[in-house]
Amino acid sequence: MNRKQNKAKRKPQRRSREPKWDKLDNTAHLFPVIAGDDMTNVYRISAVLKEPVVGTVLQDALDIVLPKFDGFNVRLRQGIFWYYFEENGKPAPEVREEDTYPCRYILQNRNNSYLFRVTYYQCRINLEVFHVLTDGMGGINFLKELTYQYLRLSHPKLREQEGDRLSADTSLNREDSFLQNYKKGHARNYRSGRAYIMKAPKLRAQEFGVMHGYLNIPQLKEVCKSHGMSINEYLVALCIWSIYQGFLHGAQAKRPVRAAVPVNLRPYFDSVTTKNFFVMVSAEFWPKKENYSFEEVLEIVKESLRSQITKENLEDIFSYNVSNEKNLAMRAVPLLIKNLAIRSVYTKSALANTTTVTNIGSIRVREPYEPYIEMFHSFLAMSKGQLLKGNICSYQNTLVFTFSSVFEKPVVQKIFFRTLAAEGLDVKIESNGVYYE
Repeated sequence: MNRKQNKAKRKPQRRSREPKWDKLDNTAHLFPVIAGDDMTNVYRISAVLKEPVVGTVLQDALDIVLPKFDGFNVRLRQGIFWYYFEENGKPAPEVREEDTYPCRYILQNRNNSYLFRVTYYQCRINLEVFHVLTDGMGGINFLKELTYQYLRLSHPKLREQEGDRLSADTSLNREDSFLQNYKKGHARNYRSGRAYIMKAPKLRAQEFGVMHGYLNIPQLKEVCKSHGMSINEYLVALCIWSIYQGFLHGAQAKRPVRAAVPVNLRPYFDSVTTKNFFVMVSAEFWPKKENYSFEEVLEIVKESLRSQITKENLEDIFSYNVSNEKNLAMRAVPLLIKNLAIRSVYTKSALANTTTVTNIGSIRVREPYEPYIEMFHSFLAMSKGQLLKGNICSYQNTLVFTFSSVFEKPVVQKIFFRTLAAEGLDVKIESNGVYYE
């Protein structure tokens, strides 16, 4: 079937009622205000299969799965006081073979008004999501079902065995868990002072560098254990060490090196929402003398994270944010004026961090699909002041640490992966080709 025939087949959904609408969650209010070509607020999660992806079959899979997910089947609308979601009755966005750089801004009017895109390349299915829709956990929730459906269409015996129903562990919950769990009366308790900002020559316009490092999890656990750290603590600290060595060269600094670390709140508050439900803490290292040792940096970052990642502190952070949203005076302010205030607050908070390192955790798939899936990847677009970011995800016995960056040279990446190798780890590197000479 050619593309024109496929488009004709995919007719708009018929509606004999007013479209449903939904509020944005507390975190999502930020993203429409700050998003644009230079700061897209788009993240990518990919499933790497053990066989080449067929585009027409992936399109059929998306057409089947999308109507089942109210949280993805929406468009973004602008009201007088707030943005809001409205049910989207158009056909699913067109699945395309990837032919450009990732995490580009999603233009609704060129994407059937949807806030996500699906592409493929060789054996890889890519889901790119505008953060207003959901965080990484919500993205994984959708990508796994899309991948399952694709595999069922590609393998009739699997479809006969599994059917086209959603998995029992797939959530369709659209609760705003920020509102459900916040406590009144919390004062602001997080830092907003400026951090050290990395500055170096950048890639050409629109270029985007991606570098994956594959690590054996049992090996990595042994190294982390030797330092008395969790995997997440160790990798965040190693990223900060690599920035300290690559940009500051062991010198003192007038500002701290900080890594924003998103924390998934669902395990702390018994939530299964597919809306955004995370807060940021900041792992901080301030080089107030010269030549800190590797062990000193690891210990400082470990203590910084452990002092912040407690249920009480996480609750304080988002409760303060929600209290501002629920303020009656704030709610009555027109959206145009709100946007000016939000941009100002965002600029200050964005410059409070040097980079972001996010861990979307271990991805598990249902047993019938395991023989067909090789790996998962995830990474983030750039944001104000942060032109290099890290992302952690794992599948089975392999963890992949991915750097996304628009710096011309992979200075931090080289130090990061060479340090892992010096620690005795087997490291396999893969890149999208931007840094090949």
